Amino acid sequence: MWTKINQVYSSPHQMNAWAHLVGTNKWHKVKPIAPDGVTNTFLILATAKGADRQVYVTTENGADITAVYM
Repeated sequence: MWTKINQVYSSPHQMNAWAHLVGTNKWHKVKPIAPDGVTNTFLILATAKGADRQVYVTTENGADITAVYM
């Protein structure tokens, strides 16, 4: 789905990154498949938020973010 990002969140804990999406109005965790994948996905989400741009977000069962396209 094409959407904008309300907020992004990450912590120093391993593979812990989240995004609050406008289209669903809830927090979605970046699926922790691989450390680099979580980092790269979070960077795209944060860049989209900072630039106020839409991204295409793919989720697994409407919950975990599995892919992001900008």
